Order: sequence, then structure tokens, then C-alpha cells
Amino acid sequence: MFVRAPGSRLPALLATGLLTTLLVTGCGQDDDPSVAAPSAAPTSAAAPTTTPTATNSPTPSASPSTPAVDREITVTIAKRRVNPPTGRVTVGKGESIRITVTSDVDDELHVHGYDLGARLPAGVAGSVEFRADKTGLFEVETHDSELVLFQLVVR
Repeated sequence: MFVRAPGSRLPALLATGLLTTLLVTGCGQDDDPSVAAPSAAPTSAAAPTTTPTATNSPTPSASPSTPAVDREITVTIAKRRVNPPTGRVTVGKGESIRITVTSDVDDELHVHGYDLGARLPAGVAGSVEFRADKTGLFEVETHDSELVLFQLVVR
């Protein structure tokens, strides 16, 4: 006969509860206060950018309302195609980062690990800015279309 101590199931129950909580509170919350409205006003339609804008120096055309950043990453989505193609972007720990995304359909941008996001109305650029203060590999994706835009590597 096999007899268990009354408290031997407690660790398993706690682990199951924690896992359930993490899955339920995943990254799909629309009421997340870090999800911002798009930062750019609508403009006339332009041809999609074919290469990302990534600089290691402050943006030279930065105005007082658009602070300079160490690194700017620009992505365009058209017909479920990510441009530039999905890959890795490496930045240094402590750099100021701006990610700007324009999509041809309404969507939501999300930066995993930093829990940042921005709404992406169709045809309107949405941006997130942050200091890369956590090292690691972080996916940058869209929620509704579930596209991985790139993996951000912070070293």
C-alpha cells in the first residue's frame, strides 16, 4: 500500500495555478496601459520602405516633439509580408530604441519582455520608444495578424 503525506500535492497544485495564471494573463490584453495610440498623424500613401532604418547615432532630424534615439528600427507590413524580412536586430544595453511599424491592416504592435505596445491603424505608423535595459532575446510581433516582425537582441 502506498500512502502519501497530506501536503505532498501542494507544490504540484501551486505550479499548476501559476502556469494557468501566466497563460490567462498572456500578451493579448487590450486594456494594457502600455499600449499607446499611434504616434504619427495619417499622411498620404507612400511606397513601402524596402530596408529598415537603423542608425547608431541620434536621429539628425529629431525635433523637440520627437526626441533623438540611439537606434531606430522601421518595419512595413503589406499583404502579411514583413519588410524587411524577419530576422534579428542587435542593440546595446542602455541604448534608446524607437520601433516604428506601418501595417496595411488594423493591428497591434507588441514588444515581448518589455511589455510595450502600440495600436496600428491601417496605413498609419505606430511607434514605441524605450531604453533597452534588459539583456536577452525579445520577439517583436503583431497581435491580430500574429506576425513576428523581428527578434530584438540586447547585449
